[in-house]
Amino acid sequence: MATRAIDVAAYILHKKGPLPAMKLQKLVYYSQAWSLVWDEKLLFRDRIEAWANGPIIRNLYKAHRGQFRVTDIPDGNPKSLSEEQRETVNAVIDFYGDKPSQWLSDLTHVEAPWREAREEAGIAHGLRGNVRISPASMAEYYSGL
Repeated sequence: MATRAIDVAAYILHKKGPLPAMKLQKLVYYSQAWSLVWDEKLLFRDRIEAWANGPIIRNLYKAHRGQFRVTDIPDGNPKSLSEEQRETVNAVIDFYGDKPSQWLSDLTHVEAPWREAREEAGIAHGLRGNVRISPASMAEYYSGL
């Protein structure tokens, strides 16, 4: 069975405990980004979209919709991650896990994948949008860091 974004989120919650929804989204996003660079493959296949508040995984959003602080992703299976995937997510948690939600959101706004996806679609800053952030743009940008 393929790993899903909700499985990654469930793993992060297992490691970190309850988190603000925005922070959880950003940690899952960065987990995907660094999997593309370090492991050279997708961590999950769920679509990442460039929303006004930064990258959002819609399937994960549906799982925590209406919650400011997420304590559990009922359908997520943290045990579905491989050892390699856990190592990648753990490194993301170690690096980004203590950063505030807004700091993470602001960071994604200055990084090319989110910004360029919105610019190419003609979505002005602050406006709603759901254009896709491609894994290719993420791999290209983050591998250059």
